[in-house]
Amino acid sequence: MNTTFEAFRQQRLTEGFDEVLEREWAPLTVLDTHSHPFAANALVARGEMWLTVGEHTRHLRAGDSFELDAHVPHAERYGAEGAAYWVARRNA
Repeated sequence: MNTTFEAFRQQRLTEGFDEVLEREWAPLTVLDTHSHPFAANALVARGEMWLTVGEHTRHLRAGDSFELDAHVPHAERYGAEGAAYWVARRNA
């Protein structure tokens, strides 16, 4: 990964996102299907995760990114070493 959190943060704020933060997840955390009232644009900074939207599951590792629109049901599962991602949120 060739970027820093601060560079990610500045770029997303310039793009109109409301807030940017780092989320840390403990090893083997599983979040059942849920949704958020904000759109998200994220970059996996460490570890690995699986993101399921509908019938499609993506395996994401450090350096991979993902986006979710507000109110989209999804599930998350984190790897044996846990994970961290940087996420920009655009509140609806």
